Amino acid sequence: HRLRVEHDRARLYVELSGEDGKGPWTVLAVDRATRVHAVAQAETKIEATRAAAAALDLLSSA
Repeated sequence: HRLRVEHDRARLYVELSGEDGKGPWTVLAVDRATRVHAVAQAETKIEATRAAAAALDLLSSA
């Protein structure tokens, strides 16, 4: 597995690769202010990150 943590001013992204360092990727997106979080999984890191961010957007707007 590979684990990466990325961030911007609003969110943290914890990105975990598959067993061989490739896909599928699992991403945990966390809103820094509220700690609301969402998890997504996809074959590529960018797809999983985008999906987790979109899910977090939905939760934040509810």
